[in-house]
Amino acid sequence: MERGSALVSREVNRPMIVREKSNAHRSAAKRELFWWRLDSGVISSSVMRIAFRTASVMLLGLFAACASASRAQSVATPARASDTSASSQHSYTAADIQFMNGMISHHAQALIMTGWAASHGASPAVLTLTARITNAQQDEIAGMQKWLRDRHQPVPEANPHGMVMKMDGMEHTMLMPGMLTELQLKQLDEARGKEFDRLFLTFMIQHHRGAVTMVKDLFDTYGAAQDITVFKLASDISADQTTEIERMQKMLASMIFGPNLP
Repeated sequence: MERGSALVSREVNRPMIVREKSNAHRSAAKRELFWWRLDSGVISSSVMRIAFRTASVMLLGLFAACASASRAQSVATPARASDTSASSQHSYTAADIQFMNGMISHHAQALIMTGWAASHGASPAVLTLTARITNAQQDEIAGMQKWLRDRHQPVPEANPHGMVMKMDGMEHTMLMPGMLTELQLKQLDEARGKEFDRLFLTFMIQHHRGAVTMVKDLFDTYGAAQDITVFKLASDISADQTTEIERMQKMLASMIFGPNLP
């Protein structure tokens, strides 16, 4: 019984095996026929040239696209470089120049005020404050003068009485925001001891607020403070002097109301 089943199974599977062998023989025969036709010239060489030409065109198109992208990049790069160069050469404005000129004069007056502290009987706390202001603003004056010189602009002297301006062929001295009048300077110069401390703190708060206003006006001017040196200097002045205003207000309040002020 089992032998009969095996025979039946072989008979059933035999057509499938025969078909697989037949397919394999036909594929092999087709391959042999193709190569025979190719060797004997039955397949036209023009067909092969067309195939080769098609592949060549595709490769040339690819190379052309790469070359075009490379040329576009090489052309765009110098353009960006020239734009950057032009921007760096013209990044400052008339407002920047005016700010530098005005702040030089503004700082110069602050140095006059701090220079009186030692000889006018200032307290140790005020002496410490004036030393800090002197060191910072001396360096900033030198930096502002260098900035103007490097850009071939007129470099003003550090005039403590205001910024010198020429109008209609005549020179005029203009006080910057917060700067002391001649009367206020005289009043401070005549004070001594605690009175000097009180007036110094009062006037220097006024003076510092004027500098902060100058920075705000600069930043509010369209196109100004794009130069990195101008921007950094103005930002530092605003931050430092705002902090010093708060410190001086506390010192002044302590003098008026006593040291136990909360």
